[in-house]
Amino acid sequence: MEFRPHEHGTGPGTLTPDGCAVELYARLPARGEPELIHDAIPEAATILELGSGAGRITQPLLALGHEVVAVDESAAMLAHVRGAETICSPIETLSLGRQFDVVLLASHLIETPQDDLRRALLTTCRTHVAMDGQVIIERKPSEWYDSAASAQSTLGEVKMCMRDVRRPERDLLAATIEYTLGDRVWTQSFVSRRIDDDFLTEELAAAKLRLAGFLTPDRAWIRALPVPPLL
Repeated sequence: MEFRPHEHGTGPGTLTPDGCAVELYARLPARGEPELIHDAIPEAATILELGSGAGRITQPLLALGHEVVAVDESAAMLAHVRGAETICSPIETLSLGRQFDVVLLASHLIETPQDDLRRALLTTCRTHVAMDGQVIIERKPSEWYDSAASAQSTLGEVKMCMRDVRRPERDLLAATIEYTLGDRVWTQSFVSRRIDDDFLTEELAAAKLRLAGFLTPDRAWIRALPVPPLL
């Protein structure tokens, strides 16, 4: 996607327009997402993965027997993807002229504070999902926006620290994530918009999708289905 002023990053190596460090993202492991998705979809389903990055989820999905088309705006990210068809394109302008069993929009992309961009992302999902297929979307649980605070965690060999947490509006949260890998340090700052169930239902409906349930008890992983066209 094109540069957006609410997202930026710092650190060594190549950075994508939204502030993601390519070398860092290529080192981040999956944390159960591929298995969660695999269990929710048909065997050997075709998957269009929107915003695949360096393949953190792509590669395990391939190993689980799915055919994956990985889409990302960063050619540097896609250079790390192996075994999948790759397409370098912004999500919001993607038009492949084909449909898939599953369209995957992970990494909290739906939580952009830009309403027009969110709707364009969901429209891309609807355009590319088969009528008997499904769209799987990741968001943060609604209550996270009330409880999020500075914290430290680890993902694989990467240490992460969320800091500078602030709430410019009730449903917006801004913060900076600091990533440390050995002696290298990156930061990525972002603004995220709460997507509660009511707002989610409205946004899906605008894209001719309907909420069909959740994959996890915290409702962070969403299943949406295409709304059939009127006869």
